[in-house]
Order: sequence, then structure tokens, then C-alpha cells
Amino acid sequence: MDLLETRELRYFVAVAEELHFGRAAAKLAIAQPALSKTIQRIESRLRVPLFDRTSRSVALTPAGAALLEGGRHALNAMTLAVQGARRAAAAEPLRFVIKPGGDANLLSGILAAYAELPRARQVDILFSGAADRTDHLHDGRADAALLYAPFDDLTGLAAQTLHVEDRVAVLPERHRLAERDSIGLAELAGEVFPRWPGTPDTEDGPEISGAAELVSLVRIGRVVAVLPRSLIAPAPAGVVCVPVPDAGPSRIVIACREDDRRDHVTALVTAAVASVTSRGA
Repeated sequence: MDLLETRELRYFVAVAEELHFGRAAAKLAIAQPALSKTIQRIESRLRVPLFDRTSRSVALTPAGAALLEGGRHALNAMTLAVQGARRAAAAEPLRFVIKPGGDANLLSGILAAYAELPRARQVDILFSGAADRTDHLHDGRADAALLYAPFDDLTGLAAQTLHVEDRVAVLPERHRLAERDSIGLAELAGEVFPRWPGTPDTEDGPEISGAAELVSLVRIGRVVAVLPRSLIAPAPAGVVCVPVPDAGPSRIVIACREDDRRDHVTALVTAAVASVTSRGA
């Protein structure tokens, strides 16, 4: 027989935290005599006094202090275990955050590969702003994300590369460099670049929220940009994309929190890698 039941441990912790039987009984929504009898029963079973009682005060004994410390951990562990079991039973959807139009046509293949797995869950697609997908992962709003490296900060995340691509200058079709086969970053010095929400204000151009707004401003000659090719391909009317070799490559990665070892999240990452591998075969 266990020395303490969960209910008894909860009663003890309530008294130990309140150091008052009346307040503890009210907190537990039970009668004070019943609470007193339970504590006496616990002390008798453990064969140690847990409280020093007087007519005016209640104090923990050294044994009581030790049981309080361990008891809190035990109750927290029990709560977490129950919550985990309920989540597993409910099979909550897997939340996958992406940038609108920022999947390089990989998303459908990833979802198809994951759906073939025996215990695949429903996948809810979340669309984020320009720079907050990592926040979705860190604060638990999303379980996995498609990110662009090196633009997105991968600190604290586990990431697998799915696609590597070049970066291109997004220019109005009548721009002085529009007919070049390639250009260097230095040749764009003096151009106006847009600012993206959530990123450091290193540029002086207008703040934009997405690709559609960017295209409109590029088309009328207000700004230029250097982006991963998949974010702007195919080039819209009135806009040209010119490779910028010295800008370096961009990687699309699937990421989750580094400490997230849940099976359904690991399965999605594995399915994503498999889908791009078979696609390139």
C-alpha cells in the first residue's frame, strides 16, 4: 500500500502552505475536522510529526518541511502527466507556421508525406508576418515552422535544410541594372530598400508587410530588394529578378524547438525531409 495517496498529499501541502487549518480547509472546500483527521492519519502512517501545533499557531517540523518540498514536486509531476495524457488522447492538431507564399512549393509535398504516416494528425497551417515565425515556436503557438536561413534566427531551434536557393535583386523593369545577367551587392549601393516589421531598422525605406506590397513599390520605382528567389518567383509583371551571387545562398528549413521531442513533431520533420529527397531523386 502506498504511504500517501495523492488526495492526502494535496491536503498536506495546502496546510503546509497556509499554516492554518481553517484557511487550508476553505481552500480545499472541505470541513476543517475532516482535514485535521487526514493530517493526523498521515502523521500516524509516516510515524513522524509534520506540524508543531499550538492554540495560536501552526509550524512545520523538519520532517514536514522535507515532505512539503518533495510533495510539491510530486503534485506538479502528476499534473503534468495528466495534462500530457489528455493532450495525447485528444490528438490536438499539429500547428505548422509558414510565411504566406514562402514555401517554395514544398508545402503540399510535406503534408502529403506526413499524411501517409500511420498516426498522422490534422495539420493546421498558420500564416505569420515577415519576421515572427520563430516567436510562434518559442512561445508555443506553433509546433513547427518553415524558416529562411540566415534571415530567421535559429537559436534554440532544431532545423533541417529542405531547399537551397540563390538570392535575387527585385527591380523595376526599367531599372538601370534590369537587363544584367547578374549583379553585385555593391552595385545596389544608394538604392532605397524597404523595412520589414520585426527586423532591425537598418534601412531608410518605407515599412512593408508582405510580398504584394513590395511588388507594388518596386514596380513604381520606390524601392528595390534582395530576396530568396522562391519568394518572388515567377517575377510579376513590371518587375525583374536578377541574381546576386555575392549575397550568398538562402536555405529553407523546417524547424521546431530544440527541446521538443514529441513523436508527431519529429514525424513531420522526418516526412518533410523525405518528401524533398524523393522530389529531387
